[in-house]
Amino acid sequence: MTSSPPTVLFVCVHNAGRSQMAAGFMRELSGGRVEVLSAGSEPKDQINPVAVQVMAEEGIDIAGGQPTILTAEAVKESDVVITMGCGETCPVFPGKRYEDWDLTDPAGRPVEEVRPIRDEIKRRVQDLLDELLPATA
Repeated sequence: MTSSPPTVLFVCVHNAGRSQMAAGFMRELSGGRVEVLSAGSEPKDQINPVAVQVMAEEGIDIAGGQPTILTAEAVKESDVVITMGCGETCPVFPGKRYEDWDLTDPAGRPVEEVRPIRDEIKRRVQDLLDELLPATA
């Protein structure tokens, strides 16, 4: 019997930087074994070009993504909700796993300052992935 893959929702205010990078890493590192959603409480009209650039350095293309508005439905269908600075605007539902990742917003920052944010996101995504999909012996 196969169970459905876990769903992870990454949320930040603008859905243009941190959450998009986290979603890109989760898609890539999970190899499709995790359903990935991302959204923002006040989405911008496009993804931060510096976030696109630093992810491309990792071989991950997030340029085609589109910031989307956070909905209660997205939270309901997720097993894990990762917030990154959206504070009280994120709806909370019983039975969901929530984590708040305190990460610097890359908006308006030069590429040299966004790379360490990207690297921290990658580390946290890998840790979460290791928890969600423990290696089979």
